[in-house]
Amino acid sequence: MSLTKFEIFHAVVEFGSLSKAAEALRLTQSAVSHAIASLEAEWGFLLLQRDRSGVRLTSNGEQVLKLVREILNWNEKLKQQVAAINGLEVGMVRIGTFTSVSARWLPGVIRMFHTHHPLIEIKLLEGDYDEIRHWISSGEVDFGFLSLTAAKSLETIPLKKDRMVCMVPRQHHLSGKTSIPLEQLEEEEFIMPKWGYDHDVRTILKENRVFPKVKYEVVEDQAIIAMVQHGLGISILPEMALFRMPDDLCTIHLEGDYYRTIGIAASSFYHLSPASKTFIHCVQSWLRSQSLLDF
Repeated sequence: MSLTKFEIFHAVVEFGSLSKAAEALRLTQSAVSHAIASLEAEWGFLLLQRDRSGVRLTSNGEQVLKLVREILNWNEKLKQQVAAINGLEVGMVRIGTFTSVSARWLPGVIRMFHTHHPLIEIKLLEGDYDEIRHWISSGEVDFGFLSLTAAKSLETIPLKKDRMVCMVPRQHHLSGKTSIPLEQLEEEEFIMPKWGYDHDVRTILKENRVFPKVKYEVVEDQAIIAMVQHGLGISILPEMALFRMPDDLCTIHLEGDYYRTIGIAASSFYHLSPASKTFIHCVQSWLRSQSLLDF
């Protein structure tokens, strides 16, 4: 066995294709295929099923993938630690993120980080809460940004309280109000944000026994904004998602002061690589410089 074969196996799974993995690793497709075949022969079982749509893991492949990722992650940490001892900063930080953080925070954070640590590569995977939580648990990312309600069983660092507000068209009969009780939403057609099973809006409504008339469930914040804009219903979104809200929409505070707490989540902060720990410190420094850090 060799780390190179592990890297090839991981790349094939990540890209879903031998040819795309070969291109990313700057290898021939024949070399990639040979490496997979060598691992399968060495371990005595198939790792991948190949068909016209690409490749997918076998059940045995799924069982070893997490361990392969752990080996590669520890190898990355070792390389970073050796580089740090020699006065160098190299490596990669893999981060799970969702739309609001990607748009509002990460451009500034990454620019600050690259100014001081230009040799460290940043890789972003964007998804909903459930996907990010899975990526953290499976080792696909080093850590991720999450609403803390979705970070069960993970270690967390809270960063920011993000107020939840009701969004309506300006011509809507509620638009003149400065605040409304949650119960009033039951009288309105509602567009439910869908960021994962236990997302913030669904949790708030469930805990308060409020059951609006859900007409649509939508993942993307901008799609929700557009649907409200076209009069298809009202919705609840966090303020961070509304920084480009059209002029023909307005927000109304919810009585009770509801918010989501955005934080960083990881399986173990102690075992993070030096580069990952440095990036987290940079996130906190950037938020503090923008007067956005609440904790």
